[in-house]
Amino acid sequence: MTPSIRAALALLLCSVLAACASVAPSAPPSPDAPPVLLVSIDGFRSDYLDRGLTPNLSRLADEGVRGEGMTPSYPSLTFPNHYTLVTGLRPDHHGVVHNTMHDAQLGGFKGSDEANASDARWWNGAEPLWVTAERAGLHAATMFWPGSQAPIRGVRPTHWKAYDAAMSNDARVDEVVAWLAQPTPRIRFATLYFELLDKTGHSNGPDSPEMQRDIAAIDAAIGRLVQELDAHGLHDTNLVIVSDHGMAEVPPGQVIAIEDMVDVEDVDVVSTGQVVGFIPKRGHARAAEARLLGRHDRYECWKKEALPERWHFGTHPRIPPIVCQVDEGWDAIRRSEFAKRPAHARGSHGYDPALPSMRALFIARGPAFRAGARLPVFDNVDVYPLLAKLIGVPALPNDGTLAPLQPALR
Repeated sequence: MTPSIRAALALLLCSVLAACASVAPSAPPSPDAPPVLLVSIDGFRSDYLDRGLTPNLSRLADEGVRGEGMTPSYPSLTFPNHYTLVTGLRPDHHGVVHNTMHDAQLGGFKGSDEANASDARWWNGAEPLWVTAERAGLHAATMFWPGSQAPIRGVRPTHWKAYDAAMSNDARVDEVVAWLAQPTPRIRFATLYFELLDKTGHSNGPDSPEMQRDIAAIDAAIGRLVQELDAHGLHDTNLVIVSDHGMAEVPPGQVIAIEDMVDVEDVDVVSTGQVVGFIPKRGHARAAEARLLGRHDRYECWKKEALPERWHFGTHPRIPPIVCQVDEGWDAIRRSEFAKRPAHARGSHGYDPALPSMRALFIARGPAFRAGARLPVFDNVDVYPLLAKLIGVPALPNDGTLAPLQPALR
C-alpha cells in the first residue's frame, strides 16, 4: 500500500469516526411531554369552516394552525384515509384499499362488519402510531379509530373501545378526557372519532339544513372537549383536528347502474359507489375489459396497473384487476338499490382527491404550534411524521414528509 493511499484511508476513517461521534444516541421518549390528541371529524369538508357555524373550531384555528385544505389519499374513502393518517402510508402501501375489499386468503371485507374491524390480518400491513407508541414504552388510547380494536401486529392500545354508534358525542369526549387525565398510566397519544357529519352528508348532502345543524353540533362537541381538557389541567395538550375527506352533492337521479356498465355474468363486483372494483371471472377477462376499459359517460375505467400515477394506487393485491372512477356528483350502484335512494339530493365522497369538494380539514393548537399559522393545501400522508414528532417516537418508513407542516411548528 503506497503512503498516499494509506493517508487517504486514514483520513476516511477519521471522517467516519467523527461523523459517528457527532450523532448522539436517541433518547427514549419522555412520558412527561405534552399529550397528543388526534380528533377526526369524518366527512368535514375544509370549507365548512367558513360557514360561520363553528366558533370553537374557528377559535382553535385562530389560536393555532389552519390548513387551507388537506388532500386525501386515493381512494377518498373513510377506512383507507383513517389508516393513512396514522401510518403515513397510502392505501396502496398499507393495504386498506377501500371500505369494501376482497383478499384472496381472507375473503371479503366491509367497513360495517365488526368481525373485519377486529381481525388484525386486515390491518397488519402497516403499524399505526398507537402501536409504535406502546412499543416505545408509552401509552395510547383510541376512541373508535378504524383499526384500533384489532391487535395489530399483536399490540393493542392501553385503552380502546369497540365502535358503538349509539355512544353520544359528549360521552366520547368525557371518556377520552378521563383517559388523558388519569395519573397512571399516563396517556401520551389518544384519538377521538366523530362520524355524524359523514352520515348527515350522505343522507342529505353537504349544503342541506341538516348539515348546517350538525356542523354546529360537532362544533359544540369540540367546544366541550376544549373546556374539559382545561378543567382537568390538560392545557398543554397538542390538539390536532382532521377529517378523512370532504363531501360532494349528488343531485336526485344522478346514478349509474352497475348492470349498465358491464355484463354481471362476466365479473365479480367487489365495490360500488364512486371507486368501483371488478374481478373478471375465469375466461371472461376479454369481454369484461372490452366493456369497461376507457372513458365512458360519467366514469372511466382502467386496469389496476394503468391507473393515473398521481393517485399512487394500483400495486396492492387487494386492488381489483379493473377499477372505475365515477365522476363527481354521480354514484354507481346496483339497479336493485335505486328504489332506496331519496328523492332529494344526497352526498358522496370517493371522487378524485384533487377536487376541492374532497378536501379535508386540518387544525392544530398546542405548545408545539405557532399561533396564527396558515398552511397551503398538503397531502394527508404528511400528518403522520408530524404526529410521530409530537409523540416523540421514530417515524417508520412512510409516504409523507414533515416539510409542509414545519412552518407551523414553534
